[in-house]
Amino acid sequence: MVILIGFAFLAGLVTIFAPCIWPILPIVLSSSAAGTGNKRPLGITIGLMTSFAFFTLAISTLVHLVHFDPEILRTAGIVIIGTLGLAMAIPRLSQAMEALISRLSSRSGSTQDHGSGFFAGFATGASLGIVWSPCAGPILAAIAALAATGKVNVDTVLVTLSYVTGVGIPLLAIGYGGRQLVTRTRFLSRYTGRIQQAFGVVMLLSAVAMFTDYDRILEAKLLDQFPVLSQSVNGFESSKAVAEQIDALKGGQQATLVRATEGDASLFNANTPSPELVGINRWFNTSSALNLKDLRGHVVLVDFWTYTCINCIRTLPHLESWYEKYKDLGLVVVGVHTPEFRFEHDSSNVAGALQRYAITYPVAQDNDYATWNNFNNEYWPAEYLIDARGNIRRTHFGEGEYDEMEEAIRALLQESGRAVTGSTSSVPDATPTAAQSPETYLGASRSEYFAEGGSIPVGERTFVPPAQLRRNSFSFGGQWNVKNEYAVASRDASLNYRFLAAKVFLVLRPGESSSPHEVKVFLDGKPVTTENEGADVQNGSITVNADRLYSVIDLKGKLGEHVLRLDFDSPGIEAFAFTFG
Repeated sequence: MVILIGFAFLAGLVTIFAPCIWPILPIVLSSSAAGTGNKRPLGITIGLMTSFAFFTLAISTLVHLVHFDPEILRTAGIVIIGTLGLAMAIPRLSQAMEALISRLSSRSGSTQDHGSGFFAGFATGASLGIVWSPCAGPILAAIAALAATGKVNVDTVLVTLSYVTGVGIPLLAIGYGGRQLVTRTRFLSRYTGRIQQAFGVVMLLSAVAMFTDYDRILEAKLLDQFPVLSQSVNGFESSKAVAEQIDALKGGQQATLVRATEGDASLFNANTPSPELVGINRWFNTSSALNLKDLRGHVVLVDFWTYTCINCIRTLPHLESWYEKYKDLGLVVVGVHTPEFRFEHDSSNVAGALQRYAITYPVAQDNDYATWNNFNNEYWPAEYLIDARGNIRRTHFGEGEYDEMEEAIRALLQESGRAVTGSTSSVPDATPTAAQSPETYLGASRSEYFAEGGSIPVGERTFVPPAQLRRNSFSFGGQWNVKNEYAVASRDASLNYRFLAAKVFLVLRPGESSSPHEVKVFLDGKPVTTENEGADVQNGSITVNADRLYSVIDLKGKLGEHVLRLDFDSPGIEAFAFTFG
């Protein structure tokens, strides 16, 4: 366990280089440098370490005992940060708050914090510890999983404390460094009051960003800009020695789920205790967080999905139908939304998808892959059917086999003592059966179907499309800025694909601009018509106004090989991946 404690310390130490911590650094610097009291940076650091460690280890237990929404804590932390920022920006309010703290300290018989700023710093740090979500590597993910399932022991606490100590050291250095810069630089020291007000505004703006979830969007953008750095920060945790220590920390009890083998027609293809739902960032369609332990006695269907995955989208009507038909008999459907692309971390985007696809069953936002990893999952979509005793009895990965899954649901409901009557659901199976083009990514990291040699270097360049495309290959035309995950179109850019399918879908994002963009659609060199345009095409163009999957071509069931061309008249649109149907 000494090895794991050491690696946990190193993981915390290098977190300072991870983009996920950068949004909170302005608050640390602002509160440390501009606040009164030499011990303020120490208070911020200890406050963040204490609250983060406590809530990481105890939040699931608190939710289980008190039954409250964890988002309330985040809101409370944001309010405290905003209030402290407002006090720094308005001197009279700051003086009133300091006088109040001084009186409270005198009444309690404590004079140690008077003038030191430790208490105010601790309040800021404790608030940050609540709202901060670090980039969870294997070590932190294991801690979250154990805490969520109530398996916190001395070793878990020691590993957590080691991690937060590693995080605290660079934060303390930043806090004291900023404070020394302001107080000891002759030019800056003359404007201490104005600097404090400016930093107060920074804290206030940060609180507003957190309240509107823009901090999470900013984090997604930073991770997008620095993917290699983020991967490097967590990469050293993947060593064999760390994996063995993590397994030992879990008591060697991590379940290995039984996978369905190809051609296996049995109704139940698994029989193993279910892992727990852990590390959930937010819940939708439910007033309180769910956990599988409390759902014993119910039949639970856990579905891993993401809202731009066409395979997942075709599965959703079946899930909703089962939920509506059997929820009164004891079926609980839990959609676990685990994002593939960075913009899918945005809660508002997920909420929009739930409305668009008329999803009414509970959905958990698994941004950090905590539940995904706890289930050892590898696929979108993936379904785990859990009986009333908490055992996974059937697994299915991908589309199809809806009749078999519904029969399994009915059988487990009957097994739990429910009387199941009536016919099965009549939702048609839209799973493609003929050969078609594969899912095709447009970013540099997975550009295996790029016409010019398969791979694309990261960066901005002008492309000349080839005269002919082979089947299942794409090319760029004009100027594009290729990122690891997606490609950004410049003005007069084009995108070409020779596909074999009846339907074509493309994940698009309008980029940084708030105004919608138009993309013109051509099929075999001609503008699309009502006979072949997808549901998102109007008058020959797609209006890109949201981060989602767009239906580009619909040949009304006529499978064929065609050449698609998209013309981007305005710059900034981000193109992620093609999928087909």
